[in-house]
Amino acid sequence: MDWQELTDLTQGRPFVVERVRLSDSDIAVEGRFEPPRLAQLAVDDQVFVAAFVRSHGSIKEMERIFGVSYPTVKSRLKRIAEQLDFVDTDPAPAGADVLDRLQRGEISAQEALDELERPR
Repeated sequence: MDWQELTDLTQGRPFVVERVRLSDSDIAVEGRFEPPRLAQLAVDDQVFVAAFVRSHGSIKEMERIFGVSYPTVKSRLKRIAEQLDFVDTDPAPAGADVLDRLQRGEISAQEALDELERPR
């Protein structure tokens, strides 16, 4: 069974994987595993992400492939990205970076303190 069949079968409902077997051996691991975030997307969103990767992130190419406008592609990418919230796109800066910026006069002492106190 592939991910598309599994996604169709579950109809978008959350599921867990309880057994994983290596295909080239008899080794199996049992437990409760959450499927990868990409596999939890709806099938049409999985296709959209695959097309985006294959087009090297070209929104112009996505417009051509799907016959939609730039704002439609951007909106869909934003919606999908919200479902894939597993990468921190705004990580807290390292302490040394903050101090370097303070020393160069790029930020004030208060801004440096605020950044250093922000949870990581």
